Amino acid sequence: MKGYFKLPCLVLIVSGLISCNLFSNNQKELDKADHACIRVSAHGLPPLADNQTERFLGKVTEDVANCRGGQKAMDNRDSVWLDWSNYWGAGDASSKADGHKAITELGKHLKPNGRGVDGVLLDLEYQRMELIKFNLFDNSTYELYVKGENGKSGALIKQWDAMQLPETHADFQQVTSITGSQLCKGELIRHRTLTGICNDIYNPAMGSTNQLFARNIKFEDTFPDLGLNQLARNRHGDRLSLLKPDPQVISRKLFTRQQSKPSACNQGKGLLDDEKNSHCDYKKAPFFNVLAAYWIQFMTHDWFYHLREGNNSGTSMSVGCTSQKVNNKEQALTAEQVADLGCRPNDKVGKAFIAQSEPAPVFDHQNKKYQSRAHRTTENTVTAWWDGSQIYGFDELSIQRVKRDPNDTAKLLMRPRGHHTGAGEKFGYLPVFTSDDPINPAWEGQEAAAFGDAWTIGLSFYHNLFIREHNLFVDKFRTITADTPSADSGLRNPVKPKQIIRYDQVTDEELFQIARLVITAEMAKIHTIEWTTQLLYDEPMFLGMNANWNGLLEKDDPVSNILQKVVVNQLESSGDTKKANQIYSVFASGAGIFGLGSKRYADHPGILGYFPDETDIWDLSNPEHVNGGVNHFGSPFNFPEEFTTVYRLHPLLPDLLDFRELKNPNQISTKIPIISTFRAKATDAMTEGGLGNWALSMGRQRLGALTLQNHAQFFQNLDLSHIPGAPDQIDIAALDLIRDRERGVPRFNEFRRQYGLTQLTSFDDFMDKRIAQDSAEQEEQQRLVKLLREVYGQHRCDASKVITSAQLNADGSAINDCLGHPDGSMVDNVEDVDTVVGRSRYRGEKQRIP
Repeated sequence: MKGYFKLPCLVLIVSGLISCNLFSNNQKELDKADHACIRVSAHGLPPLADNQTERFLGKVTEDVANCRGGQKAMDNRDSVWLDWSNYWGAGDASSKADGHKAITELGKHLKPNGRGVDGVLLDLEYQRMELIKFNLFDNSTYELYVKGENGKSGALIKQWDAMQLPETHADFQQVTSITGSQLCKGELIRHRTLTGICNDIYNPAMGSTNQLFARNIKFEDTFPDLGLNQLARNRHGDRLSLLKPDPQVISRKLFTRQQSKPSACNQGKGLLDDEKNSHCDYKKAPFFNVLAAYWIQFMTHDWFYHLREGNNSGTSMSVGCTSQKVNNKEQALTAEQVADLGCRPNDKVGKAFIAQSEPAPVFDHQNKKYQSRAHRTTENTVTAWWDGSQIYGFDELSIQRVKRDPNDTAKLLMRPRGHHTGAGEKFGYLPVFTSDDPINPAWEGQEAAAFGDAWTIGLSFYHNLFIREHNLFVDKFRTITADTPSADSGLRNPVKPKQIIRYDQVTDEELFQIARLVITAEMAKIHTIEWTTQLLYDEPMFLGMNANWNGLLEKDDPVSNILQKVVVNQLESSGDTKKANQIYSVFASGAGIFGLGSKRYADHPGILGYFPDETDIWDLSNPEHVNGGVNHFGSPFNFPEEFTTVYRLHPLLPDLLDFRELKNPNQISTKIPIISTFRAKATDAMTEGGLGNWALSMGRQRLGALTLQNHAQFFQNLDLSHIPGAPDQIDIAALDLIRDRERGVPRFNEFRRQYGLTQLTSFDDFMDKRIAQDSAEQEEQQRLVKLLREVYGQHRCDASKVITSAQLNADGSAINDCLGHPDGSMVDNVEDVDTVVGRSRYRGEKQRIP
């Protein structure tokens, strides 16, 4: 059947689609859901979409819902949210079904909980494959992706001229052959490079510092505020601009934390002397701690950055607080309304840097016009790789801020500080920036780090922690060297790949770079299998993220054996390279969703997998082996602008930190305002508190939930007095909205359509239909829906206006301005809701992806 994956019977079982006559003949033993599973299995796996408008959308048929989640899943299919959150075993313990016996050795996959979890993984895999197929838009290589090259589909291209080093680059000669082709080799592929070049040896510049951010959204649909697209004009009318709807009004009405004791909170500043009776209310997540909130700041500093040395462009602009809707009409704010809201009309901020402006170049292909890039582009001013660049540097300026220990240059410099006597104190703390360091003046007094912007007590904690870890690794390596100096260290140099390197031959610089690789791997593993699995707390997420490291299937699972012997061979013999490319995206993501690894065999060239009876011929001197199973699916690795939006997670932070000491861990001694632990104050806080006490304090305190009306008050009143010429304060919550608009992120509803998710048709769709009628939770959701309607308003719809090309209605007709409501009726301006607002919708304790 066209478009269907022809996979083995056992794969269908793993997918939660029971087939192959594995049920006993006693049909009376099967419940209603089991019968639904049998009916589903008769159809096999559904096809991948050929067109964007045919995407999966995360919604399944009634039989599939019944098979995977029973009545609960069927009852909630009419929701706009993904179906899988209602499957058995897809959430916490309360989502499990009990009392269903296994009937084969693969029984865990046949029982309700097993097929519920497996069904989630299948749903997510389909969405991932469709994301690869429909959401890769690189601002530097898109034309080649569309047109292809030398008869090869653009989706199969793995090397691009745009990802080659220019002649002006210091390493140009080292990577360029006499034919002009480029290949990274030798020392450039031995360790991480400063600017992130040569992670892909055929595309040296890919992911390096100052590359353009990519997009996950069709270029034509970016920057809806500019009104350059007829669909965007139909979708939003004249209701949008950079400051419309007003970002400060949205911040104050939809983001502000309500306080039961305003004076005890004092806009996040607390009481004098960090009095422990200070109190700021916030909605707490049911799990996870404040360390996790700071962890994501630590990670994003490694991944992406729009500013340049802490600065935006030199041109300033307003941040709003000028108008709001009153009875659905935009009106200027009065002085009294400004005071009531607590916003500030005089706030200003530097405009974002823009690399390229409109109009975007266009090209023709098969009688159709395309934009070759987004209307405007932005640069990522750090390396896009997971390479610890926030610690180790990302360009020639930042590396000057990285302090090496002059007594042992394999180590980073740490110094004793403070009065604490815990066992860890002997490892020291980061030194403080000096007048000789190349820094933004606002960073004066901070601890020295390659990435110095937006410094917090949490960043201080993680930088000190992982630099201690770096130095401990060096100490351990030196201990082994002292014990076995002539032993093989296991290290190899690509310049002389066959030469054994003894422990006593490893230089200080080599050891420093090896320690960096180890620390970076630790951080990546913590984020994938610890942080992410706790933030999105459910069994499928746990399995999926662990698959990045260990493969999805257990080592001795019979399904794994079938995959090795059947699926890998099918890929190898496939004559359809495009389809093989799609299937490969399932079986070889990262380390391999199914654990295919990176071994190479003479009889199976180009195919990853494990063949126990054959010899692995992987060779460091073979460039094809070094690049392993790299598959970019036609688009260079990069961070898309939309990715940065997802990581706007300011609600995670409370206003006050409950400080505890190890000597009396169950007592909160003081409540320290986070606002007093920024920039240089973080140095003082770390010195006074000590790393161990801060670990205890932040580890014991819950972080904030990702919901509306849960931004820290200090974020809305952030002091800028340290910046010459800046206003006294800035509203960071409002600034989040402005930056998304400046960088062309679509509003929430179109964002969902572009990603292959079901659209909303009114603000009422934000309601969770699973909660009890007339409950306090339902009342709270109704209040917030009413507030959304007040802030964003309504309009009289026009059914003649088509508003998107990303999706169609269920009957195949174009989606229009009325979103299924009668022509000319008053409809909610749900299309105007900012993505950060929509993502932070109130969903109770169950956090769902957008």
